Amino acid sequence: MEPAASDGMPGDVLIVEDDPIIALDFEDTILGFGVKGVRTAANVARALAMIADRTPDFALLDVGLVREKSFAIAERLDELKIPFIFVTGYGVDVRLPAPLADKPRLPKPYSSEALKALLLRSRQNAGR
Repeated sequence: MEPAASDGMPGDVLIVEDDPIIALDFEDTILGFGVKGVRTAANVARALAMIADRTPDFALLDVGLVREKSFAIAERLDELKIPFIFVTGYGVDVRLPAPLADKPRLPKPYSSEALKALLLRSRQNAGR
């Protein structure tokens, strides 16, 4: 695991997004914040394998992937105490399982400022 960047940004971020254009946009934005490493998975199986191989410092999870939801990934990250946020085009209307209902969400389309604030806030909360 990469050490957290000195500016409070995570060192390694996992993006779980099935749309390659959106995933690239997230990657470019996050790298622009000073994050050292970004990995991308387009489905639950790949994301879980990547987490097993090397746990990230933080994750962005698109709720609705092709033919599946990212809830199994969220549950695994929660077990490992890895901060994450759900990304969704459904806003507050998205239904999350009860144990995940209080997790932070970022609406699509997103603003860079909102993403940066969530990354920083999650890192600060993880340090407590």
